[in-house]
Formats: sequence, structure tokens, C-alpha cells
Amino acid sequence: MFGLSELAVILIVVIVVLGIKKLPELTRSAGKAARIFKSEAKALKEQDAPGGSTAAGNVVSGTVVDRDGSPRT
Repeated sequence: MFGLSELAVILIVVIVVLGIKKLPELTRSAGKAARIFKSEAKALKEQDAPGGSTAAGNVVSGTVVDRDGSPRT
């Protein structure tokens, strides 16, 4: 998506805008967000895996309709 040079420019702009004093707080927040994202992605993979215990037993009720909108019998 981004090349290394574009990423460097974005990083420099962030440092200038936020200031060097806010940088450690920003990196901590980004690391925390990355860990949360990674754990949620892992949980979703485990849920979607065959035999996942969280997906078993969910029942969805509804009506099946044809393309023209009429319910199937």
C-alpha cells in the first residue's frame, strides 16, 4: 500500500504535528491497539474454524424468499 519513503514522510509529519513529547504515548497506544487487534483476529479465526465451540448452537430464524420477493413454500 505505502512505500517506505511515503511511510517515512508520514512518520515525520506525525512527529512534527504531535510533538516529540507525545511520541512515547502514541507508540504505546499503537502497540496496545495492535495487540488488541491481533487477539480479536485470532479469536475470530478460532470461532470460524470447524468445530469451534462458540459457533455451535446458534440458530437463525427467518423466511427464505425468491428473487421476486415471494416467500418459498
